[in-house]
Amino acid sequence: MTPSTTPDAMTLSVFCILLFAALLHASWNAIVKAGNDKLYAAIGVSGSAAVMALILLPFSPQPAHASIPFLAASTALQVVYTVLVAKTYQVSDMSQTYPLMRGTAPLLVALISVLFLGDSLSSMAWVGIGVICMAILGMACNGRASSQRGVVLALTNACFIAGYTLVDGTGVRLSETALGYTLWSFFLNGACLLTWAMIARRREASRYLAQQWKKGIFGGIGTMGSYGLALWAMTQAPLAVVAALRETSILFGALIAWLLLKEKVAGLRLVAAGGIALGAILLRLS
Repeated sequence: MTPSTTPDAMTLSVFCILLFAALLHASWNAIVKAGNDKLYAAIGVSGSAAVMALILLPFSPQPAHASIPFLAASTALQVVYTVLVAKTYQVSDMSQTYPLMRGTAPLLVALISVLFLGDSLSSMAWVGIGVICMAILGMACNGRASSQRGVVLALTNACFIAGYTLVDGTGVRLSETALGYTLWSFFLNGACLLTWAMIARRREASRYLAQQWKKGIFGGIGTMGSYGLALWAMTQAPLAVVAALRETSILFGALIAWLLLKEKVAGLRLVAAGGIALGAILLRLS
């Protein structure tokens, strides 16, 4: 039997890099939230990531043909996801909806795996599910009436996150190259959104992107860097620990919304965000 080349523990340097990756993910969401037009801000982030992916694609192995249908399905789901991120931040606070989107998705993936894929969950996983459910209720009940629409949009978007997560789980295995599959995913998502913007709203989109291109590039680096660093960390530390630590982005998101976006974050919302992060970590570690 060939011994595993992945270490059984995580070094301090890998730990810090993963925390930075989690911060990057929360940061690009903050860029979208802070944008004057949330949709164009999201398109700017996705478009910048697409350009970076296009530059890197010639130097990457290409995914196997068997993964192409999954790549196409994932692209469709991620386009909707990106639009819903913008729509959600138009009507609700990031400190409320970012934890819901990030934390509910692993819950849905776990439940779908049990109900339809025949997987079984450990006691720790069920505890994680319970914690997330209670935290979601606390988050949903905390806020203005207008923010309840944001809760609905965030939970809807979590379904799309779970959807492309499950699709990519199969697609990346069939692709035989995680790097090539990921780069194509970033490129296709951004290319689709940019194409739509240039066809449907050329003047408004061009003006916004020309004015805010620096933020778009920073956001593109954030979204690609976050995922790229996580992929690298998976070669340096146990997969479950890496996946769990990525969920700290929920806490970074709440803190960024509070400290930088100046959102009013009540105690219950912070507790709920912490509960969602804890539940997601328990799920990942189970």
